[in-house]
Amino acid sequence: MSVPSLQADAAPVPRRITILGSTGSVGCNTLDLVDRNREVYAVEALTANGNVERLASQARRIGARLAVVADESRYADLKAALSGSGIEAAAGAAAVEEAASRPADWVMAAIVGAAGLAPTLAAVRRGAVVALANKETLVCAGGLMTAEVRRSGATLLPVDSEHNAIFQVMDFERAAAVDRIILTASGGPFRESSLEAMAAATPEQAVAHPNWDMGAKISVDSATMMNKGLELIEAFHLFGLPPQRTEVLVHPQSIVHSLVAYVDGSVLAQLGQADMRTPIAYTLAWPSRMATPVTRLDLAEIGSLTFQRPDEVRFPALRLAREALAAGGAAPTVLNAANEVAVAAFLGRQIGFLDIAALVERTLEQVILPRIDTLEAVWEIDREARSRTREFLTSGL
Repeated sequence: MSVPSLQADAAPVPRRITILGSTGSVGCNTLDLVDRNREVYAVEALTANGNVERLASQARRIGARLAVVADESRYADLKAALSGSGIEAAAGAAAVEEAASRPADWVMAAIVGAAGLAPTLAAVRRGAVVALANKETLVCAGGLMTAEVRRSGATLLPVDSEHNAIFQVMDFERAAAVDRIILTASGGPFRESSLEAMAAATPEQAVAHPNWDMGAKISVDSATMMNKGLELIEAFHLFGLPPQRTEVLVHPQSIVHSLVAYVDGSVLAQLGQADMRTPIAYTLAWPSRMATPVTRLDLAEIGSLTFQRPDEVRFPALRLAREALAAGGAAPTVLNAANEVAVAAFLGRQIGFLDIAALVERTLEQVILPRIDTLEAVWEIDREARSRTREFLTSGL
């Protein structure tokens, strides 16, 4: 663990920001906070995958300089939607990466999946303050990413509510005093379901998260608890503790977002409502704090908070993530790639809910795991893992 840089103290006002993935849940919540603080923030660029209508509306409302859609086939639609606004329009993966490279003091990295790796790395390489909502970036290429952060002097601030909670209560200056970190998990919609019920689960049931409003892919990851597995890997790269000193606790109320245990027996926790605007605001205003419209926590009204250990028999994704982290090298990259293909197949009704983890495990067993020293090597193993997972889909589990 290292003490994060406090270079954001000198950030100018208005502070120029870029949001990679502005039309998703995290992006929309970020813009909600920016909208409430127009005198403090100015938007350099917004990017989206394919939702041109929402992207154009956001760019016009907030006065962005640039709007980029990753889907090149939607370029004409974006240009038409921005006609007369003076906002620059662009399209394609290279344009998204260029948007991340433009001068902005703070960059929200909220592109879902491995697609967020290259633009996030571009923002890091120019030394920006990067609010990281894309856990797959560290899962796929954690060593590369953290090395670039050190080289460039960038500041990496975790947005995931769990890692953000740890960041808030971690004593970075006295890292030796930290005994372990504890990630909390809601348990998702199937926390108390039998294996039989989970086998019959539909995509609609899997995305119906009881506490959080998230996109379909992340919601399914929460339902399988792969989301927590990916967070275990992310925590390793963010905080540097050995894997055996990172625990997971199921906490259905999603009020305690994570905890840090110290060698003297103290346990510090960050509590708050299940509202992503709190961790986003912490990174947006960092190293200060900003007011948000989040409903204030009333513990007396809540009454009780409960915790239990995760069931890795019903939720094998946690075990797979721990095994991938222990294996190191390309294993986490394969885990993430196979999971993205499997989740897409489940959402497309090609496989059942329990088949997601089974498909990931089969891919991990079959793909050779080379060392990963470059971004090109990451992409190569990512492509190989996706190809093998699709082969298994075609041939049957």
